Amino acid sequence: MIIFTALLFAVIGLALGAGGIWLAVLGGSWYYIFAGLAFLVTAILLVQRRSLALTLYAAFTVLTLIWALWEVGFDWWQLGPRGGVIILLGFWLLLPAIRKPLGFTSPTGHVYRASAWPLALALLVSVGVALFSMTQDPLDQAGELPTAVANANPNLGGDVPAGEWHQYGRTQYGQRYSPLDQITAANVSGLEEAWRYQTGDVKRPDDVGETTYQVTPLKIGSSLYVCTPHNLAIAIDATTGKEKWKFDANSGMNPDRQHQTCRGVTYYRDAAATAGAACAERVYLPTADARLIALDAENGQVCTGFADQGTLHLEQGMQHRPAGYYYSTSPPVISGNRIIIGGAVNDNYSTQEQSGVIRAFDVNSGQLLWNWDSGNPDVTTPLPEGQTYTTNSPNSWSVFSYDEALNLVYIPLGNQVPDQLGMNRSEAVEKYSSSIVALDMGTGQVRWVRQTVHHDLWDMDVPAQPVLLDIDGRPALVGPTKQGDLYVLDRATGEPIIPVKEVPAPSGAIPEDFSSPTQPLSDLSFNPPPLTDKNMWGITMFDQLACRIKFKRLKYEGRYTPPSLEGTLVYPGNFGVFNWGSVAVDPERQVMFGMPTYLAFTSQLVPRDQIPPKGQDEKGSEQGLNRNDGAPYGVYMGPFLGPLQIPCQAPPWGYVAGVDLKTGAIAYKHRNGTVRDMTPLPLPFKVGVPGIGGPIITKGGVAFLGAAVDNYLRAYDLTTGRELWKGRLPAGGQSTPMTYTADDGSQYVLIVAGGHGSIGTKPGDYIIAYRLPK
Repeated sequence: MIIFTALLFAVIGLALGAGGIWLAVLGGSWYYIFAGLAFLVTAILLVQRRSLALTLYAAFTVLTLIWALWEVGFDWWQLGPRGGVIILLGFWLLLPAIRKPLGFTSPTGHVYRASAWPLALALLVSVGVALFSMTQDPLDQAGELPTAVANANPNLGGDVPAGEWHQYGRTQYGQRYSPLDQITAANVSGLEEAWRYQTGDVKRPDDVGETTYQVTPLKIGSSLYVCTPHNLAIAIDATTGKEKWKFDANSGMNPDRQHQTCRGVTYYRDAAATAGAACAERVYLPTADARLIALDAENGQVCTGFADQGTLHLEQGMQHRPAGYYYSTSPPVISGNRIIIGGAVNDNYSTQEQSGVIRAFDVNSGQLLWNWDSGNPDVTTPLPEGQTYTTNSPNSWSVFSYDEALNLVYIPLGNQVPDQLGMNRSEAVEKYSSSIVALDMGTGQVRWVRQTVHHDLWDMDVPAQPVLLDIDGRPALVGPTKQGDLYVLDRATGEPIIPVKEVPAPSGAIPEDFSSPTQPLSDLSFNPPPLTDKNMWGITMFDQLACRIKFKRLKYEGRYTPPSLEGTLVYPGNFGVFNWGSVAVDPERQVMFGMPTYLAFTSQLVPRDQIPPKGQDEKGSEQGLNRNDGAPYGVYMGPFLGPLQIPCQAPPWGYVAGVDLKTGAIAYKHRNGTVRDMTPLPLPFKVGVPGIGGPIITKGGVAFLGAAVDNYLRAYDLTTGRELWKGRLPAGGQSTPMTYTADDGSQYVLIVAGGHGSIGTKPGDYIIAYRLPK
């Protein structure tokens, strides 16, 4: 037993010593060299049967504890990897089979046994510190949002009945706020499942990895309207969950699609039509093969008077039309007689992709009324026959919001592909990439633009629907970004309400490119502190050491470190602090609830001659090799993971947070979600996990959010951010919930649970509604 233990300690010592030398050469901590030596010397003393082995190991344990507390304080999730293996092996050394043979016999024959007390005391102190740290959370920010009503009669954005949900964010303002108050912080714990419906659209073996259920249903009258990843449109009875009709767009399959998803449909009622007439009420369905289909909301029949027999072909006017590279994943918006739509363009596939043009069509006929192409922004009159839009101009794949009083539609705009290569971008592209743009709804002309990243080399496109509300009587817009900044702007002019300043940014782009010397930074920001090797993590000290080495080998000088040939750490990552789920606001209290997520990514440029030929079975993905056909470099991208395929950076990776929008102060920030569905065992540890999806707020003072990678829908106290209730979901809940009143008078909370391919949650096809007991 002793020889086996000595060999084990020797192997550990050699591994830690070798890794520690590598880390020290890279400029990292010297601790692992010391740890390796401690294990090696202990191994030698064990072979010699010397009691000093236990004393030495006790001293090593205490010194490790001191070092760990110096690095991370009383954070259990970071102390565990540093000391877990050491403590377990310490208890192993105390086993009688190991301890009793240690010592020596004097010339008089007296046997001096090794004392267990020094090591036992060191281990007890370490365990005590561990237990104490489990009661602490040094990264938690406790606080409360103001409860006073700042505006008793706020503009919610359109005439939507209190019990309905007419648009993706409930109204044209995208507030994700419901005036319903039947469910409150006091009674939400009594929520129970009312019904569930399965769409029948499940993930297929030939699907791309980014096959996702991201839809937020609409509720109009007694019906719910929903779309599915493979472009089924379905109407469901809002009270019973029974299917009313189902339409299949037959959009087919294509391995070159980067995403297979649908975030929602768009509802329209023709005020000029006779009530009950065919297509007097419509549902518009965007598809994965670049179509927009008009359906009769009553029965799901195609409205043949729209466009080409009910179908608008969105690739018209594109110079290049590679199949699978362009589609609309988000619902269009309708204002007056205009339906306004953008499109998602595959990231980093080719320099000859479709345009990111934003277009307005007549909602009844499908006639093109105006087009705004960020690559040719001044000409918005309908494109003449035979001409084409700018190839590969920045696109908008997320959801728009609009203000009919100001006659403005607000566009969250992406970057020009390739995301990581900025050479040869036009003046217009440099101006409009990764910005929020306000367009005149009548003409498509630009009224203002607010750029959130200059010369974007990191895929920091604005991903979220801008949220509109009035703050202290001023028309405001809240624009969440991937890099964590929240832009609070005057939505009439684009000028900041909460200040925005320019700060120095890292340099060092590849010779053919350049980086902006400064970048904008909002005073309201969830931008995290820069990472250091102290922030590296693992399940054990071994994979933590591997992550420290990996971190030191990457190029990283903080946010906006340029892409490189050796590999760059991108943090916040292009997964986003905020993504398409956006944030929710309470326009009465003028507060915000959101889900900031922190997950570092890496990017490594690859010269064209080193990119292998495309495999026949290769499927679209934003992770791995992005080929950038036609560009001098491709890029390897993906989350910053360790040897065990868990994040290299220490948790928490996900929070819920509350903001007072009147002052710009972050009131609270709490870890959100557990590792239950991230590990082989269903462990309920509240680490704070990544997520993608969005929240909603109700007048009852409750916020609802799924999104996290454990399969739950949760309710939170809006004032404090504390979890009040959770419902277990049969699949990943990476969608934004909604709430409504049904014909039985009950307030329902509904979420679609179908999983998300890019974060690996369980796929499914569920729509689940909850209510309080009758």
